[in-house]
Amino acid sequence: MGDPAGISLRRVSKSFEARGKLTEALREVNLACAPGSFTALIGPSGCGKSTILRLALGLETASGGEIAVAGKPPAEATGGGITGVAFQDAALLPWRSVEANVALPLDVLGRDRKPYRDKIAELIELVGLAGYEHALPAELSGGMRQRVAIARALVTRPEVLFLDEPFGALDQILRRQMNIELQRIWMESRATTLLVTHGIDEAVFLADRVVVMASRPGRITRVIDIDLPRPRRPELFNDPAFHRLEAEIAGALDGH
Repeated sequence: MGDPAGISLRRVSKSFEARGKLTEALREVNLACAPGSFTALIGPSGCGKSTILRLALGLETASGGEIAVAGKPPAEATGGGITGVAFQDAALLPWRSVEANVALPLDVLGRDRKPYRDKIAELIELVGLAGYEHALPAELSGGMRQRVAIARALVTRPEVLFLDEPFGALDQILRRQMNIELQRIWMESRATTLLVTHGIDEAVFLADRVVVMASRPGRITRVIDIDLPRPRRPELFNDPAFHRLEAEIAGALDGH
């Protein structure tokens, strides 16, 4: 079915019908993410990046091809808590505390929270929110809410983590701080991670490789390896090697 801890898309296509017109969102996409790897998807709006995530989460069904997440069909992997996900909108429940929001996937999956108490506390500390366990979302900044969303995505100890523009709504300074935090969290969890982003700098800083997409129809045009050592420090954003990779990705996005 696919790599037991990775992500595999084989000749995946997706078409939508709207107002009697058929739109080809994805055509023959092949993508393999090795266990424990960090892959960034980048491309213009409407190229199908988020569609790939939705298909891999089992939220939509492919028109053709095969998808396996940790060796299982997408809906089965999601239903079993094998996957975690964080979107651009933290989507926290306003009446739930930080602790209760982090625990939400356990409630959805019908799991007893008790065996996860230590894990929940550990995750809240991991994302830098120790002391805010009982705070409500309205009492948190945007960056803090996204930290809760990432902790929530990790609570089931997922093998695979999907991130759809998780810092897209944050300002540039906060986004870079969150990039540094996310790298630290990923290096501890080592979940196979697929990130959708519009930020070239974010992709280069976080990923092992960057997958460049083009639209109409959505397809992969380049895969660029990021051979920068880890852990990556904030000063890397000013490094010539970093800028060369940014320029290479920008060129690929422009079709060069």
